Amino acid sequence: MEYCIRLVTIEDYDALYELWSSTEQSRRALNPVDDSRAGIDRYLKRNPNTCFAVVQDGKIIGVILTGHDGRRGIIHHMCVHPAYRRMGIAGHLVSLAEDALKKEGIQKVFGLVFKDNGPANAFWEQQGYSLRTNLNYRNKSLNEEIPMGE
Repeated sequence: MEYCIRLVTIEDYDALYELWSSTEQSRRALNPVDDSRAGIDRYLKRNPNTCFAVVQDGKIIGVILTGHDGRRGIIHHMCVHPAYRRMGIAGHLVSLAEDALKKEGIQKVFGLVFKDNGPANAFWEQQGYSLRTNLNYRNKSLNEEIPMGE
């Protein structure tokens, strides 16, 4: 299967949102502020070299949004369209994102995966990401439009 991988730009927003909407797991990770066009534009401006899109025949079939705070990297969104899974695309995206973070001096990266997403958790385990059981993930919404989560 032939495809190309390139950096994500804000011009990709509509295609990204369509891709994220292609699966329930991706849809439930979205929020109306951070994943709006303005939110993604802000994210890409902070992280111009660490977010990648997989394109086949002009259509985005995979994406990874990866950023950092200068200390730790985080994979915020990764999605491969269901019709293109199990072809090595996700692993390729992870490798590119990790390399991009290393180039920016980042030595450690983490990602968040819903506990009930068995296939995604298995994938991340295969990529060498360990499950941290000694931490609690806590969050607080500073905007009433963003749900707190479960």
